[in-house]
Amino acid sequence: MNKLKKKAISLEAFVCLGVLGGVCTAIAKIMGPVNMINTVMGTAHDLLINTVFFIMGVAVLAGALSSVLSEFGVIALINKILYFVIYPLYRLPGASALAVVTTYISDNPAVLGLAANKEFKKYFKNYQFTALTNLGTSFGMGFIVSAFMVAQGGLLKENLFKAVLIGNLGAIIGSIVSVNLMIHYSKKYFKELGELEEETKVEKFVFDTREIRSGSVFGRFLEAMLEGGKIGVDMGIAIIPGVIIICTTVLILTNGMPEGGYTGAAYEGIGVLPIIGAKLNFILKPLFGFSSPEAIAFPITALGAVGAAIGLVPQFIKEGVIGAREIAVFTSMGMCWSGYLSTHVAMMDSLNYRELTGKAIFSHTIGGLIAGMSANFLFSLFLG
Repeated sequence: MNKLKKKAISLEAFVCLGVLGGVCTAIAKIMGPVNMINTVMGTAHDLLINTVFFIMGVAVLAGALSSVLSEFGVIALINKILYFVIYPLYRLPGASALAVVTTYISDNPAVLGLAANKEFKKYFKNYQFTALTNLGTSFGMGFIVSAFMVAQGGLLKENLFKAVLIGNLGAIIGSIVSVNLMIHYSKKYFKELGELEEETKVEKFVFDTREIRSGSVFGRFLEAMLEGGKIGVDMGIAIIPGVIIICTTVLILTNGMPEGGYTGAAYEGIGVLPIIGAKLNFILKPLFGFSSPEAIAFPITALGAVGAAIGLVPQFIKEGVIGAREIAVFTSMGMCWSGYLSTHVAMMDSLNYRELTGKAIFSHTIGGLIAGMSANFLFSLFLG
């Protein structure tokens, strides 16, 4: 992107100082300056060690898998078989189904390993390719979230399989909304640039040939796997700033003071978002069916890290603030909003479409809300 020139000292410098100073002062007044700094550093360090490196591992495995699948023609096969299912819903090629599967069984950044593969990328128009972030994020950690929620049935003394299934259906609805909104904005963006690739017939999406590596079958397999894994490493490094900066901020605003008071440990916070949730409960209850304002902490925490969000569920069940309906909504919004604030920026940057990040986040925010509302409606319809 071309950088613009501006006067060295302008009003925005003072506004920036005022906003940053005000926010830091407000948090420091609650937590204490030393505790605030220690918590920020501790949270950032823990996110780097336990979240970023985990995501990098996921990206490496996904990159290796996608490279092997493309080398032996599986992606081409998926594109041809699923085109007529995927395109009417998402306006994306059939190969997109692979992004759904890989992110569902792993995490959001798994889609980056696919996106970096030219044999996968060739099926996409430029305006479709930008929507891969929204599609992948809609299903990130879906299997982990679903399995965890089903396992809470013992604690709730209720079979939660149907509730979790409804949550998955809600996430699918949310993903359709998110992806189609993103494609709308993306087409408009490329049209303004004069680079819009117009719609073509179905046959244009299906290629009759594909590139392969030279050598034996085993040699091709090994080379594809290692090259794909290397791409995953690059993708894992690229997401570090987004995860650490945004997730740290969200968690500090979401988590509250521990029972013994502030100690400066990681993941402490000022708990302002649950307070806001309590004020908005008159809206949240009819939309999402939350019986308690504390439940808003789950989707908000999921914005930064769905792994942290599902950790709230057992305590919510023990306190009696959630039931099967909330489990369905949590599953839906947890999947659709699985850490997207902490990964969306980095993922769009990795796809080289940083300028569309705002549109991607807005589209996915709407998609997540629709996912939660859909799960609540479907639960009322089928489970009462």
